[in-house]
Amino acid sequence: MTTLLLATGLLLLAAMAAELSARRWIRRRAQYFVLPPGLRLRLHIDADVFPQLEPTTSFDVNSEGERGDELPRVRDGLFRVLVAGGSQPEGYLLDQNTAWPGALHRLLETPDRIRTLAASRVHVGSIARSGVGSEALDLIFDRVLRRYPRLQVIVIFIGATDVLRWLEQGASTWLAPVRTADVFRCHPEGPFGWKPGELAVIELLRRMRRRWLRPIQVHERAGRWIGDVRAMRARAAEIRTAMPPPDPMLDHFEFHFRRVLHKAKAHADRVLVVRQPWFDKTYSPREAAHMWHGGAGQVWREDVATFYSFDVVSRLMALLDARAAAVAQALDVEQLDLMPLLERSLDTYYDCFHVTPAGARAVAAAVAATILQEPASTSAITPAEETLRSGTPSERAVQRAS
Repeated sequence: MTTLLLATGLLLLAAMAAELSARRWIRRRAQYFVLPPGLRLRLHIDADVFPQLEPTTSFDVNSEGERGDELPRVRDGLFRVLVAGGSQPEGYLLDQNTAWPGALHRLLETPDRIRTLAASRVHVGSIARSGVGSEALDLIFDRVLRRYPRLQVIVIFIGATDVLRWLEQGASTWLAPVRTADVFRCHPEGPFGWKPGELAVIELLRRMRRRWLRPIQVHERAGRWIGDVRAMRARAAEIRTAMPPPDPMLDHFEFHFRRVLHKAKAHADRVLVVRQPWFDKTYSPREAAHMWHGGAGQVWREDVATFYSFDVVSRLMALLDARAAAVAQALDVEQLDLMPLLERSLDTYYDCFHVTPAGARAVAAAVAATILQEPASTSAITPAEETLRSGTPSERAVQRAS
C-alpha cells in the first residue's frame, strides 16, 4: 500500500512538473499568431444565404501563421508581401485562391511579373482576421513583426471594424480595450489552469497536432448565422437615423492607425494602405435584404433589436475613410482607393463590406497593379494626388464635416 501511494505521489509530481515546464516553455517562446499555424478548414457555404459564393472553400494556414502557401526553403531573392487587416482581406467565406490575398499571390508569381519585381520568388501571406481594427492591428504589429525579416511590402486594409465596434459599444466616448485573446488565436498568455482543457501540456499537444498532422476541420452550412442576422435587422424594433458624434471613434482610429503605419514603415520597404471600400448607395429592397451591419450590440452573440440606418453607417465610413487618407498622406504612405474601381452592386459585394469572388478579383488586380507600379487606373494614389471625392451622400458628409 505504501509503495502504491508513493508511486501515485511520484506520478502526480511528475505530471505537475511536466505541466509547469510546458507553461514556462510556452511563455519563454512568447510567440503570438493571429491564425494558428497548421490550421486547415473546409467550409461548405450555406447556399441559401450565399448563392453567389463558391459552394466549398478551403482556408489553410502555413507554418508561419499566415493564410497562404508555405514559404520556400531557400529565401534568397524572395519578394515577400504581408497582408494585414480585418474580415475583408481575411475573406473567410472565399476559397484560398479566390480571396484577394491568394489571388494576388497568383497574379504576382508569373515569370514576367517576378522579373518586374527583380525577384526569384514571390510570396503573399495574410494575417488578416475578422474583428481586427486599428487598435487590434497596432497590437498585432507590436507582437508579430519582430518575428519577421524585413519585408518588401506590407499591405494594410482596415476601417470597417472601427466604425462597427464603436456602434456595438454604444457609440460612447470610450472603447473597451482590445484583449490578447480577441486578436491572437495562438499566444503564450494562457490563462492556464488545472482542468484538462486548461493545461499547457494539452495546448502543446494541440499545436503539435495542427503543425505535424494538419487535420482538416469541416464546417457545414458556413455563414448560416449571417442569414439569421439579416433577418434580425429586418425585424429591428428601432432604426436610428441620427449619426452619433463621431470624433471619439475617429480620434481613436487615427491614434492607432498612425502607430500602425509607423511600425509597418520600420519593417518593410514599402507600405500600401488599401482604403476600406463599402457598398455606398441607396439600396433597392433586394440589396437591403443582404445587409446586416450596424447593430447597437454584438449581433453574432446576442439578439439585437436596435440598428443604425444604412445612411448612418455609410456616412461614418466616409468620415473614417477621409481620416485614413489624411493620415496616410501626412506620413507619406502609398494609398489605393478602391471606391472608384468597384462596382456598387451585388455582383461585387455580398453585404456592405465583403466582396464576392468577382469583387475579390478586382481588388487583387488593383493591388497587383499598385505593387508593380503599373501606369494604369488601378495604380495607387500618391500623397500629392490625394483629394476628397464628391458625389454620394456619404462623400458629401465628409466635405460638410471638413
